[in-house]
Amino acid sequence: MDSAVDGPRQPPARAGSRLCTRCGERKAALKRPKTLEQICRECFYVVFEDEIHQTIVDNNLFKPGDRVAIGASGGKDSTVLAYVLSELNRRHKYCLDLFLLSVDEGITGYRDDSLETVKRNEIQYGLPLKIVSYKDFYGWTMDDIVKAIGLKNNCTFCGVFRRQALDRGAALLKVDKIVTGHNADDIAETVLLNILRGDIARLSRCTFITTGEDGPIPRCKPFKYTYEKEIVIYPYYAISHIMYAYFKKLDYFSTECIYSPNAYRGFAREFIKDLERMRPRAILDIIKSGENFRISTTTRMPEQGTCERCGYISSQKLCKACVLLDGLNRGLPKLGIGRTKGIAGGDGDCEQQATRSERNRSSLQGKHGNFDF
Repeated sequence: MDSAVDGPRQPPARAGSRLCTRCGERKAALKRPKTLEQICRECFYVVFEDEIHQTIVDNNLFKPGDRVAIGASGGKDSTVLAYVLSELNRRHKYCLDLFLLSVDEGITGYRDDSLETVKRNEIQYGLPLKIVSYKDFYGWTMDDIVKAIGLKNNCTFCGVFRRQALDRGAALLKVDKIVTGHNADDIAETVLLNILRGDIARLSRCTFITTGEDGPIPRCKPFKYTYEKEIVIYPYYAISHIMYAYFKKLDYFSTECIYSPNAYRGFAREFIKDLERMRPRAILDIIKSGENFRISTTTRMPEQGTCERCGYISSQKLCKACVLLDGLNRGLPKLGIGRTKGIAGGDGDCEQQATRSERNRSSLQGKHGNFDF
């Protein structure tokens, strides 16, 4: 009887047949991971790029005439960043001089392949490219370092060396700013890692959109509020397990580093993904919690200075890169692993000091201070 009154029952509308919630004209092509809005691909491009533009404007990341180095690894984040930033620079007349800056860590079968992608990006985007290497700066490649240290702590060396190499490369380009492709997922992971490690100094600044303003070259993160999933969707969107509809045909390298399958950050990444599945806003919530973090007035923070050997920014007599490099050159690769006293000067049995400090890293209070939220 109900059917006679209401007419024949219609089948439920498929996701692909719904109209875009923004324009109301075109069919929705995807559900935004960040907001769960069902929108068409044209509106997705507009909102994706507009949000990044708004982040740049709201935080005064650049000023006209700035020379800006884009940290380019050939991966999705840096490739999309290079493309979007060059587009926004043209569209909104930022008046920036943009450069691609790549670091060759010396990882055979990984970095050498990804650098080929960056070289293609140089031509595709019309941006000058500068490549610097661990071998030139430190006399060691990551392949050499892994042979000496093994797979357990190699990410410590790579992270420290890469950061300094990027700064040194930027100095060669004489740029005013460095921009990196760190996205919202990366920042949320870093907040979690610094809480787990009890690293108050890093936790207090890891959510800053611009860091290093007191150093030689500041670093900016235009993707601070941009979800990794949306960065993946931007160059292409999967419509089935077999076919891909290329929205923006961007060329990037998608293989993970061969030396980091068991990196500590990977466990934090999986946890963040689990939270995101339950609550998409969890990533932004974690970033917000990091922004609201305050340091107790009784907590003693390290004082920033410069390395006595290389002049790089450091809170110790020798910067971490010099300590690690010293250990490699002396045949003591574990010299700079963990937090130690006296390591910078190379006094005592360095390998035993490194081992002891590794065992004592779990303390979240006392010597590391207190958390105030």
